[in-house]
Amino acid sequence: MFRKILIANRGEIALRIQRACREMGIPTVAVHSTADAEAMHVRLADESVCIGPPAAKESYLNVASILSAASITGADAIHPGYGFLSENGDFAEMVEAHGLAFIGPTAAHIRMMGDKIAAKTAMAGLGVPLVPGSDGEVATLEDAREVASRIGYPLLVKAAAGGGGRGMKVAEGPAGLEDAYTLARAEARAAFGNDAVYIERYLDRPRHIELQVLADMHGAVVHFGERDCSLQRRHQKVLEEAGSPALTPAARDRLGATVTAALRKLGYRNAGTLEFLYQDGHFAFIEMNTRLQVEHPVTEMVCGIDLVREQIRIAAGARLGYGQEDIRFNGHAIEARINAEDPETFMPTPGRVQAFHAPGGLGVRIDSAMYAGYRVPPYYDSLIGKLIVHAPTRLEAIARLRRALAEFAVVGIKTTIPLHQRILEDPAFIAGDYTIHWLERFVSGGTH
Repeated sequence: MFRKILIANRGEIALRIQRACREMGIPTVAVHSTADAEAMHVRLADESVCIGPPAAKESYLNVASILSAASITGADAIHPGYGFLSENGDFAEMVEAHGLAFIGPTAAHIRMMGDKIAAKTAMAGLGVPLVPGSDGEVATLEDAREVASRIGYPLLVKAAAGGGGRGMKVAEGPAGLEDAYTLARAEARAAFGNDAVYIERYLDRPRHIELQVLADMHGAVVHFGERDCSLQRRHQKVLEEAGSPALTPAARDRLGATVTAALRKLGYRNAGTLEFLYQDGHFAFIEMNTRLQVEHPVTEMVCGIDLVREQIRIAAGARLGYGQEDIRFNGHAIEARINAEDPETFMPTPGRVQAFHAPGGLGVRIDSAMYAGYRVPPYYDSLIGKLIVHAPTRLEAIARLRRALAEFAVVGIKTTIPLHQRILEDPAFIAGDYTIHWLERFVSGGTH
C-alpha cells in the first residue's frame, strides 16, 4: 500500500479523498493556491504545500509545482479527484515517469476517451451501441451536409475534445446547419484549442444514464449500477439519482453486461463512468469519463462500496476481491448539487459564509468543505457541497431530501438550495417523468 498520497485537487473532493485515506491509515498531502490557504482540505491534511497564486493555470493546473510538491513531501502516489488534471493523459504519464503511482486509468485510455471521436470508434468496435452519426471528424461544411442527408434532422454538432456542454450546437434543419457547424468549431477552438467536431442525431426526449465501473489490474471488471443524471442545465448536472426511475433491473443488467465485457477487452483499469442517452428502450453511448464522478456518492449509498478506497486499492495493485454477483443494490439515493449561485439567475455568488449548518439524521450525507467564516473564492467552480440522501424507496428519498434541504442553512451568500426545493415539489419530477430537456424548461417557466 502507499506510504503517502498527494491529492491534486481542492474543496469537497479533496476532503472526500482525505477521508478515505485516513480510514486506510495513509497520510495525505494537500496542495493549494494562495486563495485556498484557509480551506478545509488544507486544515485537515497531514501536510500541505502552496503551489501557486489563485488562477488555476498557475496552481491546480501547474504540473511542475504539483510534482515538486510530491517530491519534497515524499508522496508515492497522486490522486487527481475530478476536474483540473484528472483527465489529462500527459499528466498521468508524467506522474508515472517520476516514479509515482497515478490513482486512475492509464494515460493511453485517458487520451482515448478524452477524444470523443476516438472513444466512439473504440466503443463501437467493442459492441457498445452508439447514437447514429458521423464515422469520425467532420472536416468541412460539405461533409456535414452529407452526414445530415444520411442521418436526418435534428442533429447535434459536437466538439471532439469537448465537455461541459461547450462546443455543442443543434441544427433543427438544413437552414441551421452552417451556423451550428461554424459556431461549434469556433467554440471548440476557443475552449479546448481543438476545433475538430463530429455529428450525431439529436434525440428529442432522452434520459442521461451513466454506468459506474471499476476494473483492477488483473482483468476483473464490475459495474455498480446506473445513475440518472438527466436533470441538467446547459449540460451541467444539477441533481442525480441511483437508480434511474426509467430503468428496469433487466435493462440495467443488459447495459452492465455490455459495458463490462467491452472494458475487459479494452484492458481498462481503475474507476470509470460510461455515459449514455436512453430513449425508447435503447441505449446510445456518448462518452466515457476516466475519473471519479461528482455524483459518485449516490452509487456508494445504494451499493455500500467506498469507491475512492477501491481506486486506491486498485492503483496499489490489489485485486477487487469480489464479482458482479456480490454487488447488491439497496434502496434509492438522490444527490442535490449545492452551488454558490443565485437560484434565479444562476450567476456565481462568491463571498464570505457567515453561518453554515448542515442537515443530519438517518440516511443523510453531506460532502462539503464549507464552514462558518469561509470565503468562497471567485476563481473556481461554484460547487460548494453535495447533499445526498438514501432511503428504501424513491418517494421516501424525496421526502428525506425535502426535509434535509429545509434544515440546510448557508448564510452570507446565495445558493441553489431554493431551486432544489422547487424541483422536489414538481409533479413531473415526483413521478420520475423527465428527460435531459426538462430542467431547462422548468427554470425558464415553460411547460415540461
